[in-house]
Amino acid sequence: MAPGYNPGGDDRPVVIFGNLRSASLARFCLDHDSPCRVVAFTVDRAYMAGTRYDGLPLVPFEDLETHYPPSDYRLLIPMGYQRINSIRRARFEAARQRGYTFASYVSSRASTWPDLVIGDNVLIYEHAIIQPFARIGDNCIIRSGAHISHHCTVESHAFVAAEVAMGGESTVGEQAFVGVGSVVIDNIRIGARGFVGAGAVVTRSTDDDGVYVGNPARKLDKSPLQVTGG
Repeated sequence: MAPGYNPGGDDRPVVIFGNLRSASLARFCLDHDSPCRVVAFTVDRAYMAGTRYDGLPLVPFEDLETHYPPSDYRLLIPMGYQRINSIRRARFEAARQRGYTFASYVSSRASTWPDLVIGDNVLIYEHAIIQPFARIGDNCIIRSGAHISHHCTVESHAFVAAEVAMGGESTVGEQAFVGVGSVVIDNIRIGARGFVGAGAVVTRSTDDDGVYVGNPARKLDKSPLQVTGG
């Protein structure tokens, strides 16, 4: 797979959503490890702090079409897992409804196979391993060193943190978060909108909207919004 993952050879410039570190990290990766050309940033007007970020124009998301219309520009939304990934999901869905299409980034330092299927607005960082028959949905982030084993599925709007190890045929449900260094054994499903804490070892499938920590992972009497910001 070519660095940067540019299906169809779409060479339209990219606007990145965000004005925090996740946005500057994505810009650096695209600049140095993809054919994509980043030309601007956008963020909700309420979070504007000036008209430039990281040396490029910063425009309100509400007015994006005026400056960077969807016919001529693509978007990339690298936001983290705030509010159990719901903010990134909301911006992704709003942009799609407004006619925008999305870039995706697959690091040249990631290990992938020719059968890899990923959705729109996906970021796969360096040293991630995506084995054959794995599938990645829309609007997902796979951080550095994560191991997505054979026949695994990462459903749309999910976040798989650094050094996560997923056993074969396991699934990360829609909008779920799997924390740094956690282990998900074979044939396990992480429930939709679930939260798995750093270093957890998941040996049984988890409930939707559950919070799990520890080895073996145990369910806490909390909601994911309580641990990711409500």
